[in-house]
Amino acid sequence: MEISSRLPGVSTTIFTTMSALAAEFHAVNLGQGFPDFPMNDELIRLVHQAMKDGFNQYAPMAGYLPLREAIAEKIFNLYKNPVHPETEITITPGGTYAIYSAITSLIREGDEVIVPEPAYDSYIPNIEINGGVAVTIPLRFPDYKIDWRAVKNAISPKTKAIILNSPHNPTGSILKNEDIEELRTLVRDSSIFIISDEVYEHLIFDDLPHLSMLRFPDLYQRSFVCFSFGKVYNCTGWKLGYCVAPPKLTAEFRKVHQFNCFSCFTPAQVALSIFLKNKDAYLQLSALMQEKRDFFIRIMKDTRFRLLPSYGSYFICSSYDNISDEDDKTFAIRMTKEAGVASIPLSAFYRSGKDDKMIRFCFCKKEETLLKAAERLIKM
Repeated sequence: MEISSRLPGVSTTIFTTMSALAAEFHAVNLGQGFPDFPMNDELIRLVHQAMKDGFNQYAPMAGYLPLREAIAEKIFNLYKNPVHPETEITITPGGTYAIYSAITSLIREGDEVIVPEPAYDSYIPNIEINGGVAVTIPLRFPDYKIDWRAVKNAISPKTKAIILNSPHNPTGSILKNEDIEELRTLVRDSSIFIISDEVYEHLIFDDLPHLSMLRFPDLYQRSFVCFSFGKVYNCTGWKLGYCVAPPKLTAEFRKVHQFNCFSCFTPAQVALSIFLKNKDAYLQLSALMQEKRDFFIRIMKDTRFRLLPSYGSYFICSSYDNISDEDDKTFAIRMTKEAGVASIPLSAFYRSGKDDKMIRFCFCKKEETLLKAAERLIKM
């Protein structure tokens, strides 16, 4: 028996492929974005305590209310946006799920969504499985800034939304004030929605501000804003996140959510509702991750790799033009096998497979892990 594939052009993701290759060749895995250091002991204790206290049954569909209240308080403290916890915040099983549900609640057959590339690999399949059309716009190389003139030229009567991601995966670029003004001009007097992927909200460097859609009332009113607890608290395997959107958009989001996941792991929600009161636990994350970025840049200076700037996220991109003229996937595979360090080829983040001879390294690792990788890469 055969079925007609909803995603005929999709195969196993590059993250799965490179992680499997890393395991096979005992390589240092700087490919997939997950920490290799312990998460906070107090948060683990709080989850255990929640289980012992009987929080083991379904949470409400929208999420454990004290957690949504804690998130609303945090949003007001950071962005001065008084979102309502009952009508504007929904707890989800991860940031990727939040993005999928936002797209599914919004996109209909033939709708166009503008996607700047390189882009996180779930965006385009999410659009296409809902009958939408992804209109890709290349970010300017090598600084990976949005070309707003190209975005404007891509808008058509079918344009339903634009997807934004800051801090950006895979490049570590961020939205600046001039980007916000361009975006405001672009969507003013239009019916274009914004899907804003902000899962690296608290991983932004060099004392730069995170320009969340939540900061700007005019932009927020047309936005689904998606976040991840896994990226904030070094627990990516928990798969917990949330979506913040105005009441009418949240109502549509929850129509999708209630028949898909319905509700998320209750003990972790209870624990997070308490742990979020510790503001330092998320406000200090940028400094801690910046130390790792700076350490990785410093130890990579003795290699032939040429690192690009990274202003946020877990990631930094690198040119290998001093080493090889191979395409990026061939080079990344060879580097895994021969040097014992896994990365992600940047062409995987383009629908067309555009090859700028760049690879992405993940630096959210222990110092000894990064040192081991650099020692191996010196030989390339």
